[in-house]
Amino acid sequence: MFTSIKLPQKLMLLGSGELGKEFVIAAQRLGNYVIAVDRYDNAPAMQVADVREVISMLNAEDLERVVTQHQPNFIIPEIEAIRTEKLLEFEQRGITVIPTAKATNYTMNRDAIRELAHRQLGVRTANYAYATSLEELKAVSKNIGFPNVVKPVMSSSGKGQSTVNYPEEVEAAWDYAIAGSRGDTQKIIVEEFIQFELEITLLTIKQWNAPTIYCPAIGHRQERGDYQESWQPAGLSEEKVKASQAIAQKVTDALGGAGIFGVEFFITKDEVIFSELSPRPHDTGMVTLISQNLNEFELHLRAVLGLPIPKIEQLGASASAVILAKENSDSIFFEGVEEALSEPDVDIRLFGKPDSRPYRRMGVALAKGKDVQDAREKAKMAAAKVKIVG
Repeated sequence: MFTSIKLPQKLMLLGSGELGKEFVIAAQRLGNYVIAVDRYDNAPAMQVADVREVISMLNAEDLERVVTQHQPNFIIPEIEAIRTEKLLEFEQRGITVIPTAKATNYTMNRDAIRELAHRQLGVRTANYAYATSLEELKAVSKNIGFPNVVKPVMSSSGKGQSTVNYPEEVEAAWDYAIAGSRGDTQKIIVEEFIQFELEITLLTIKQWNAPTIYCPAIGHRQERGDYQESWQPAGLSEEKVKASQAIAQKVTDALGGAGIFGVEFFITKDEVIFSELSPRPHDTGMVTLISQNLNEFELHLRAVLGLPIPKIEQLGASASAVILAKENSDSIFFEGVEEALSEPDVDIRLFGKPDSRPYRRMGVALAKGKDVQDAREKAKMAAAKVKIVG
């Protein structure tokens, strides 16, 4: 059982992208000391952290070195590609791993969390199978049926994910999945294509000494397996809200620990179907930077540190839309920000990534509106006005 702690605490963030950057800002507002770790220098969270470390988080010796050097009270993963067995060692030494080392190991791999949800907990998921070679992929794709979705078991931000409509597309899907895979495995998951009406993220906050609570469901739209826009509220019926909350609690209770979980669902006319789970703030949850009294990063921090969380209040219909790069460049400048910010109830977050490549997420536009559709239109218009030049 977690007991109350004194501030400040020393937090080590493994992965230092845009989500980590907002978490560091929230942590430092309460005086905490943050070490930001990533595989490349000047990652977004490093720009606001107290200390930065550049290592491969798949290298056990590098992880050992930085943890031994800094002696953090908490290790907080933000990405999938981590040598998770080292997290178990750190936990056994008395360092708190968020949400737990066991949970991190489960959720870093799509196969492990899918097996937990479907096989062990009996949660409804899309039909799925695995492949470790192109020939296996051809066979399981045929068995699952077309269309289907092919993705690496370990990746981030939709990298390597594609929809396969015909058998002749399988080889290209294999190549794309392998190229987008993180870690040291070539395992691919093939999923039934669900004809959904809506995709949602349910931000689920597990607390050490208090009940699990939820943010209002967030609707989102993806392309290439990566989030393009999100909005809150999602517009779910009360029945489907309760069904998604019940599934989210069932899965997160099995994982344990504390912190925010981004639990994704497909919503069909008749069903709520579990899709994926991230044990940390979720990219679609960036809408909470404008839509809630406490955003997902503040909620994650409070849950991690065992601080009280008051009632989560929604501040009106809100939306986010991503700002994507179109070209490769190592000299980034933005134009059109002034024009984007001239619209009332619009805000912009530029992540500070040091270079760009096609479809890389470089920022996000946030907007409030008189209703969700109005907010979505404002966010997309603002995002379209921001041009990346380099």
